[in-house]
Amino acid sequence: MQAWNEGAEKVLRKAFRLDEVIAQNEARISLPDAELNRVLGGGIVPGSVVLVAGEPGIGKSTLFLQAALQWKKGITLYISGEESAQQVKLRAERIGAAHEQLFLLNATNTDTIFAEIKKLKPALVIVDSIQTLESPFVESAAGSVSQVRETAAELQRFAKSANVPVIIIGHITKDGAIAGPKVLEHMVDTVLQFEGDRHYAYRILRTLKNRFGSTSELGIYEMLPAGMRPVNNPSEILLSQHEEPLSGIAIAVIMEGARPLMIEVQALVTQAVYGTPQRTVSGMDLRRLQLLLAVLEKRGGFAFGQKDVFVNIAGGLKIEDPSIELAVVCALLSSYEDVALPNNICFVGEIGLSGEIRAVNRIDQRIAEADKLGMDTLFFSKANAKGLDSKNYAISLKPMNKVEDVYRAIF
Repeated sequence: MQAWNEGAEKVLRKAFRLDEVIAQNEARISLPDAELNRVLGGGIVPGSVVLVAGEPGIGKSTLFLQAALQWKKGITLYISGEESAQQVKLRAERIGAAHEQLFLLNATNTDTIFAEIKKLKPALVIVDSIQTLESPFVESAAGSVSQVRETAAELQRFAKSANVPVIIIGHITKDGAIAGPKVLEHMVDTVLQFEGDRHYAYRILRTLKNRFGSTSELGIYEMLPAGMRPVNNPSEILLSQHEEPLSGIAIAVIMEGARPLMIEVQALVTQAVYGTPQRTVSGMDLRRLQLLLAVLEKRGGFAFGQKDVFVNIAGGLKIEDPSIELAVVCALLSSYEDVALPNNICFVGEIGLSGEIRAVNRIDQRIAEADKLGMDTLFFSKANAKGLDSKNYAISLKPMNKVEDVYRAIF
């Protein structure tokens, strides 16, 4: 690895005053995948190291093999330490894209890898995965903490000295953390998390760290037999199209990172027949649901104590945005009263312990998203109404103080 450091050693190192440094935008390599570009902050920066982690079988290898096949502005080297050349070829045929400048290397030894890189001089390197690589400088098994740290450091030195972007695919532990030493995440420039439920078609690519862009972006994909399809307008997919209104369904306008989404909240409230009432939730925090039920019972007088309650977020998404709570409450009340909500109304707001509807951030973006999808009415917190001009939107805005105000307006 000394050869990669020769250029860096020739540069005279000295301290600069901050005002002497000339600020300039980083040049970026634009990829054909719009969602991947969005998550990376507008494209991949030359010389940067990107770490992508996710559960087994979630589609990490498929996504980046697809990106390599679609990007045809230079030589791409795909290093596969987990799958044979035949397996990668079968996946490429399934994706259905061809690339004459995509080279495949089945190797795990870093000496072999860098010798091939020196011959090919690729413009993009993809490593699948970092846990399979072995450095001759470390005497331990592949995947060990010392091997992961050393091989990642060698890839980082190459990327910085050759100004070539490197994408590293990594594993996660059973707790959901990125496998290997924590220093791995500090070493790289960008950390992406690829997540989703394997029983659903949708996948989310989140930014956990980005030295060259925002960490509030995310990309959404649909996993198809022919590969990953970027979803440009996820709100239309996450909303079910019912022929007639059904009880227990409410539409929420949430923020995933910097992106507004409209999702469907489903609730079912039934009489408990097995003794202790059940509380089952999919897609949000169970403790938050229990808190909302306590608020409805204490402040609204609804007898949820003897009811089984089931809540589901449609599409298999896991939502942490507290602005979903008003929609959850309205879905619960709709199922409790067995009265369907109109399909063209939506909700945004956090619920306080006294039953008040609290303000949320980025209300303008949420209103614009609901307006764009043809919603007629939006219920939200009165605290968010300051400075809003309803004349700018076709949607009818209904600011409310408390949950009981929403209940009286709807039911």
